[in-house]
Amino acid sequence: VQLQASGGGLVQAGGSLRLSCEASGLTFSRGAVGWFRQAPGKEREFVAAISWAGITTSSDGDSVKGRFTISRDNAKNTVYLQMDSLRPEDTAVYYCAADPTRSPRIGAGLRTYAYWGQGTQVTVSS
Repeated sequence: VQLQASGGGLVQAGGSLRLSCEASGLTFSRGAVGWFRQAPGKEREFVAAISWAGITTSSDGDSVKGRFTISRDNAKNTVYLQMDSLRPEDTAVYYCAADPTRSPRIGAGLRTYAYWGQGTQVTVSS
């Protein structure tokens, strides 16, 4: 199984980016996919996830709610993270991860996910 995250880059505050996560050897619609991010000197944190049933969730609090949207294209076996109204504090390496089980719950913990992509850098300038 391999996950490939892409779409990162440098953007000004207020701008948008769309990250993509493609998989080989795994069908995303049979499990859950999550996006996490890790800023320099900080722990990796949960951003958003989508279950096998298409139910989505995002991190608690106001950090990304209303600005980031996770979605899935089953035909392309790709999960997206649409990021709008980006802020400098969104700067991080963004990782996608897959849980191949058909769990009834969407996990936000790192250990929920068995497979991880290599990460894509997102830098938001002020």
